[in-house]
Amino acid sequence: MLDTGGILLATLMGVLIFFFGGSNYLVLMLCFFVLSIIVTGYEHRVKREMGIYEHERGWENVLSNGALPTILAVASSILGPMPYLACLGAVMADKFASELGVLGGNPINLKDLKPAKPGVSGAVTIMGFVVSLAGATTIGFLAMFLFNIDATQALLIGIFGLAGSIIDSLFGVLEENGIGTKGTTNFICSLTGAILGVIFLK
Repeated sequence: MLDTGGILLATLMGVLIFFFGGSNYLVLMLCFFVLSIIVTGYEHRVKREMGIYEHERGWENVLSNGALPTILAVASSILGPMPYLACLGAVMADKFASELGVLGGNPINLKDLKPAKPGVSGAVTIMGFVVSLAGATTIGFLAMFLFNIDATQALLIGIFGLAGSIIDSLFGVLEENGIGTKGTTNFICSLTGAILGVIFLK
């Protein structure tokens, strides 16, 4: 799923996450990676026919999705684990929305609330909201075992992840109009989760 540059950068991030955060931080990131592979490959033939299947990703994608979680793992001795968890929840929510949400329902463009083609940045579906929440909540559920958080915190990670995915879609409207890129939109998604984690998760 990653080219050579992507593998090298992901490996570096993994080393930093393990060294500064610990094994539980790295295991959760690996869970994210495995889940990403699964949802990307799901119905790949259908997504290929729709023209939205991305089999291989490069360092830019790794950087936009993994830079902030890595920074938060490095700073975990100061911030604690919650910003990292909420950030990863937001990235997972966006991944589920982009890979699974496109397979169901009729997308609506947030720019003008008119029908849009599947895969267009700034377009959403009801299924996309549902799977976004499911993806982020999965991170929260795994964190209950890896970080010993309670069920309420796990649910909040799901909600904050959904919020990050919604913000991603809103900035996707700007992306479609030539302002920003997919990378910057992904980073803003992860930043939204991190900020909510800092503010509300203690």
